[in-house]
Amino acid sequence: MPTTVHEFAWPDRVVVGTIGVPGERTFYLQVRTGKQIVSIALEKQQSAQLAEKIDEILDELGTLEGNPFSIPTSTPVELVDNEELEAVEEQFRTGTMSLGWDPTTAQVVIEAYPLIEIEDDTEEPLLDEDAGASEMLLVRMPVGTARAFAKRTLEVVGAGRPTCSLCGYPIDADGHTCTLPEV
Repeated sequence: MPTTVHEFAWPDRVVVGTIGVPGERTFYLQVRTGKQIVSIALEKQQSAQLAEKIDEILDELGTLEGNPFSIPTSTPVELVDNEELEAVEEQFRTGTMSLGWDPTTAQVVIEAYPLIEIEDDTEEPLLDEDAGASEMLLVRMPVGTARAFAKRTLEVVGAGRPTCSLCGYPIDADGHTCTLPEV
């Protein structure tokens, strides 16, 4: 079966946002060009790592002699996007992701593939690394958009439950029983 590619070469909008309350949030990577919108579910850790790695790539490119790609060191004000997610219709839950750089267009490239599970005799889901993905998301972002994306994503990830200063575990809205780490 051929892979359906949801491709966005110069997206109008690309953001990570959440639905739900802290502690029960679902993270989504949402991309829009015109009326075409794709939303894929991510884990919180995937979102954070994606943003951190994008910043690392941009920071490294910015140190090249003469900064040939005009990499911004901070988020351009005109690219700040603090709006909520648009109508979310989950396309798939993300499994594998890859991140790259296209020097011909000066764009950060994100590829996301669905989480593929198979059943075995023990009836527990296993990841099937040999199974072909039926669809994927391919996003190409210019450097300013990528910098704004990374900043917003890290802010969204950081807006979760506060952390207990004693045990390091998240504090729920309905209270917290501190479990100090064993010494």
